[in-house]
Amino acid sequence: MARDVNDEHVISSRDELVGWFEAGCKPNGPFRIGTEHEKIPFFRIDDRPVPYGGRGDCACGIGSLLNALRAAQGWEPIEDEGVLIGLYDPVGGGAISLEPGGQFELSGAPFGNTHETAAELDAHFAALAPAAQSCGIGFLDLGMSPMWRRAETPVMPKQRYGIMARYMPKVGSLGLDMMFRTSTVQTNIDFASEADMVEKMRLGLSLQPLITALFANSPFTDGKPNGFLSMRSLIWTDTDAARTGMLPFAFQPGMGFEAYVDYALDVPLYFVKRGDVYHDVAGASFRDLLAGKLAALPGERATMSDWANHLSTIFPEVRLKRYIEMRGADVGPKSHILALTAFCAGLFYDAQVSAAAWDLVKHWNDEDRAALRSSVPREGLAAKAAGVSLLDLARKILPMIREGLERRSRLDASGRSEAIYLAPLEEIAASGENLASSRLALYHGAWSGDIKRAFVDCVY
Repeated sequence: MARDVNDEHVISSRDELVGWFEAGCKPNGPFRIGTEHEKIPFFRIDDRPVPYGGRGDCACGIGSLLNALRAAQGWEPIEDEGVLIGLYDPVGGGAISLEPGGQFELSGAPFGNTHETAAELDAHFAALAPAAQSCGIGFLDLGMSPMWRRAETPVMPKQRYGIMARYMPKVGSLGLDMMFRTSTVQTNIDFASEADMVEKMRLGLSLQPLITALFANSPFTDGKPNGFLSMRSLIWTDTDAARTGMLPFAFQPGMGFEAYVDYALDVPLYFVKRGDVYHDVAGASFRDLLAGKLAALPGERATMSDWANHLSTIFPEVRLKRYIEMRGADVGPKSHILALTAFCAGLFYDAQVSAAAWDLVKHWNDEDRAALRSSVPREGLAAKAAGVSLLDLARKILPMIREGLERRSRLDASGRSEAIYLAPLEEIAASGENLASSRLALYHGAWSGDIKRAFVDCVY
C-alpha cells in the first residue's frame, strides 16, 4: 500500500464497516483492472543491495531514485517523519512505494484493459531508467533476492515496517523474509455486487495455487537453489497464520461483506496512526479500538482510516478491499506482469469463462484447496487436487481465457486483443516449465552454479 489513509470519521457501528465494503460495488461498471509489481534493486558494480541513502562509495540510493522520479513525473510526495518514502499521481491514481527491504513498487492505476497497463509499465520504466543508469542500479525480476542474507538486506525508513519487524518473529519464523526478501505482482479487480464479490473471491481462492504455479519464480536463496519453485509462496505459510491463508470461511453459506468484516475484526492490529505517528499496538484487538478500550491508547476510538489501514495489514491469498486483490504470484519479467493482468481480465470479466472455470473447481473442498496451497511452492504445476494436476488445469483454463479476451475485444492500435499477453503462460502450459524451472536449468547449466549470473540474466 503506497500510503496510509487519513479519514478521521469515528466508526459508530459494525454496520459502517460493512458499508465501507459495499461502497466498492460497481453495479453499472465500468470494471477496471489494476496491477502492482515489486522489483528488487541492486548495484550493478558488485550485485549488492541498495540502501535508502546510498553507501560510502556511492551517494545514490533508493531515496535518489524517488527524488529523480518526483522531478521527472511531477507526482506528489509521500513522506514518513519528513522522509520521502513514495510518490502519488493525483490524476491517474498510480503510486510508487517502498517495501521493507527496498523493493521498488509501482502500484498501477486502474485501467480498462491490459494494453493501458502495458503503456503504464513502459512509461514507468522509461521514467526510472535515467536515474537508475546514472546511479548504476539495476532491478531483479525474481520473486526473491537470490544471494543476500536477510541481515545484509537494507531497511527502509517507514514507521510501520519497524512495528511489523518487531512483531513478525512472535507469530512465524519466516515473516521477516517475507518483508525484506520477497517480491510479488498482483492484479486487482472490481465487483458489481456482494454476490459477485463472493463468486469472484471463491473462484480466485480456488485458482490462486494455479497462478502461483504458473508464475513461480523464486527458486534461489542465499546463493543457491532452495528446493522450491516458489520460495516466496512457501514463506507466506509461516508468516502469521492469523492474517494469511486460503480463507475457508469464504466457501461457507452466508459468505458476504459481514463475514469478511468479522474475519478482519479478529485479525490483530499492527499499529494505530494518529497524525504522523504510528503507535505500536501489535497484537491488540481492533474490537477494543472500536469500543474505545485499547489499553495502549485509552479512550481512542476507531476511525475509518484505522479500518482501511488495518485491512492493508491482512495478507490472505486473495484480499478484499473495495476491490479484490489476487496476491499469489511471484514477480517476473514485464511480459509476465502483463500476463497476470490479462489472465485476470479474461477470467473474471467474461461470464462464460468464470462459469466454465468454476465448473472445473467447484467440487474441491477445503482439504483439496489446502493441499494445493501446501504443495504448490515445491511442486508447482505438478501439484494435484482431486487427481487433477495444475498443469492439466492450466491447459484447460488458458484456452478459455483466450476466448474470453477475444470476446472482450479490447483492441490495441494494431487491432489485437488482450489475448496477446497470454503468450508466456501458454508457453509454460505447453512445456510444463515455469520460470523457476527454466532458471534452475540455467543455474545447473550455463551458469555453472554461479548465482551472480542471475544479476545479468534475471533483470529488467
